[in-house]
Amino acid sequence: MARETETPMMKQHADIKAKYPDAILLFRVGDFYETFGQDAIVASSVLGITLTKRSHGKTASIELAGFPHHAIDSYLPKLVRAGYRVAVCDQLEDPKLTKNLVKRGLTELVTPGVSYNDNTIEKNSNNFLCGLHFGKFRTGIAFLDISTGEFFVSEGNTNYIKKLVSNFMPKEILYEKNNKDKFEELHTGKAFCFGMDDWIYTDEAASTALKKQFEVSSLKGFGMDEMPNASIAAASILYYLEQTQHFLTKHITGIRRIDNDKYVWLDKFTVRNLEIFASNSPDGKSLFDVINRCSTNMGVRGLKRCLTFPLKDVSEIVKRQNCVKFFVNNNETSEQVGEILSGICDLERICTKVAVGRISPREVLQLKLSLQGVGKIRQILDENGNFDIKAQTDGLNSCDELVQKIDLLISDDAPAAVSKGGVFKEGANPELDELRTLAYSGKEYLQQLQQKEIEKTGISSLKISYNSVFGYYIEVRNTHKEKVPADWIRKQTLVNAERYVTEELKQYEEKILTAEQRVLEIEASMFADLLAFIGTYINALQQNADIITMLDIYHGLAVVAKENNYCCPEISDDIVLDIKDGRHPVIETLMPVGESYIANDVYLDKQSTQIIIITGPNMAGKSALLRQTALITLLAQIGSFVPASSAHIGIVDKIFTRVGASDNISMGESTFMVEMSEAAGILNNLSERSLVLFDELGRGTSTYDGISIAWAIVEYIHENPTAKARTLFATHYHELNEMTKDYERIKNFNVSVKEINGKVIFLRKLVPGGSEHSFGIHVAKLAGVPPSIIRRANAILATLEENNNTKLSKNIKAPKPANSMFQPTLFEISDPVMVALREDLENTDIESMTPLEALNKLNEIKRKIEKG
Repeated sequence: MARETETPMMKQHADIKAKYPDAILLFRVGDFYETFGQDAIVASSVLGITLTKRSHGKTASIELAGFPHHAIDSYLPKLVRAGYRVAVCDQLEDPKLTKNLVKRGLTELVTPGVSYNDNTIEKNSNNFLCGLHFGKFRTGIAFLDISTGEFFVSEGNTNYIKKLVSNFMPKEILYEKNNKDKFEELHTGKAFCFGMDDWIYTDEAASTALKKQFEVSSLKGFGMDEMPNASIAAASILYYLEQTQHFLTKHITGIRRIDNDKYVWLDKFTVRNLEIFASNSPDGKSLFDVINRCSTNMGVRGLKRCLTFPLKDVSEIVKRQNCVKFFVNNNETSEQVGEILSGICDLERICTKVAVGRISPREVLQLKLSLQGVGKIRQILDENGNFDIKAQTDGLNSCDELVQKIDLLISDDAPAAVSKGGVFKEGANPELDELRTLAYSGKEYLQQLQQKEIEKTGISSLKISYNSVFGYYIEVRNTHKEKVPADWIRKQTLVNAERYVTEELKQYEEKILTAEQRVLEIEASMFADLLAFIGTYINALQQNADIITMLDIYHGLAVVAKENNYCCPEISDDIVLDIKDGRHPVIETLMPVGESYIANDVYLDKQSTQIIIITGPNMAGKSALLRQTALITLLAQIGSFVPASSAHIGIVDKIFTRVGASDNISMGESTFMVEMSEAAGILNNLSERSLVLFDELGRGTSTYDGISIAWAIVEYIHENPTAKARTLFATHYHELNEMTKDYERIKNFNVSVKEINGKVIFLRKLVPGGSEHSFGIHVAKLAGVPPSIIRRANAILATLEENNNTKLSKNIKAPKPANSMFQPTLFEISDPVMVALREDLENTDIESMTPLEALNKLNEIKRKIEKG
């Protein structure tokens, strides 16, 4: 409750803050945005601005932190990126025109998922707001990027919804307050979350909101009549936009269904393990990094979406392939189109800025240039393109009338803001031209006036000048002040001069200032009219954006294919995976100069070679082989060429990976629990068309347990009556090689190595047959493990192999505990070098040695150990 002694302005602040208690309130006071209380403490910390206090009643004070209003585009994004909702409260009237408290009100509520600000959102990534609705049997989900107008919906079981949230990576998620428990079970990520009132989550409210937004009488045209939960989720987003004062949504013109049966299933583990969007090492590269050659921000975002949702429809994939193939086979046309694409602006976000009135004159100029580029691309591809390319370009609209209007009106050096002036060309408006002459061409008039006054007064040094405090004035040196006419009005006294104004000069200044203000008013009005005209082209511009996005992707994939010698894969409805000379698309780009990636063949089907057991030493390339098989398949099903000499890809519907292992200590899960949880997710969702990759399954438990579980899982996949999934199983458990004797569709392969003079050479070539040796000790040696340990390990290995036993032999002395730690000692290692060192030390009289002699002896021992 406000104190009686609170000022009217602080009471006004308290009333507005009470409506948005969970948001940082930026309260406009004159030329500053101020924050108070806890908001000020947060703002000071996040923004690095000074925290002060002001009086708040007779005995109290309140924290205060602020920044200049013109710096909001710098400070607001920092708050949003830090995960805060920010309420922007502006002055709704000119303080000069009122004697009472200035009216203030919320003009925008910016949240992590709802923002148009270029400094808040990433130009190459979508900024999705997600809505959820938990139905009785299925969950509805919707994603909106308000900065582009893209709107997606779907519904399904919990696993499917989790996958979509992982794929889209929304910045903010909306849910029903009454279903908070269900939401917390579903979402464990870092996105900002906001609970909504339950009245929004009804069929009636959803239907009303969606029909109003899209101006339709039925949602059947969007394919949502059978998706009631998804409709409610989508409507919750529209209601949220109203709550956050985002009423200008004309650019949200449609909504798209995400049908699970149209796209390849990629769970979050697969996306992470295959390093599709981000590398798991700080200095590494992702698949996206390698194949992204897009020239536009739209293309970059579109390529990410293609990788997120690979296609399963053969005909759609082939259409994409044909478009990529066109650019691969037509170098001159490809170069022409590529050059034009690089000059096309972000049409998707331009449309949004037009709809909400936030586009700048400079961006309007960019729009004109981009549309001219669109026209050129259509002309080039209409003349030279193949069938599938021409089918794309048919939808391109060069918007000639719009281009002509912008070209006629907007200055070629248009400013970044309308308030700067100079937006429109000379001749665009006669009144504007006249006022500009008066406002900005007064130099000649002032020179004439100055000469007239010189002649009139005889003061040759008289000059007319201007400053922001006094406006225009006449300056006269003190030596001539007796010549100043009586009707001049003194404005300022200086040390050596006096400054005056005349009635004529005051009238001229008023004309100029009035003209300048009127120029800005006319330009603002003309610009608003132009935006309204551009707004009638939003649908055409969005269609152009969609087509240019895909052309940019096709062109970029063609550039990658030519640079890296990719082939066009054959796509089929069968269940055969036949890759010749396959390469890892990322690793091959990181090879040292002079080295080539060792290519490998992989063949899988459901009749003869359903499962391949791959053995071989660490570092030989087993993991790379698994990953490259999945990445080649993935690339093929987005319509890309692939790194191979040839490839036949029988459509895959799901790609599963169980690669690597790490403890999830924060969740109380061990390495083995993580392994088994991921394995269970795979085995419970297999289908006949799945591609399954297991790498070193069972490492997190004892050897016998690991072998048993691995054997049982391979057996289950082989014997599954309805889901004989194509599988690559890399393992160190050589016992699994025995499975080929009893299971006809299991084949053994190994990644070959050569051992020469005790050294291992990795050939990285996949060859038939199992491997009996892991060469783990050789890998340890390469990693820099001390030579003494390598020798000891070889001795133990020889003993184990001789006894055919995985337990320590009686002939191997176990180390003794020391200082409560189980630690090996130097003298219990039965090694000739160590024995000689022990004898040397036993024969050394330490007590008679000087400190220098002792150090020399120690250095001698060290050299002997290093030499081995």
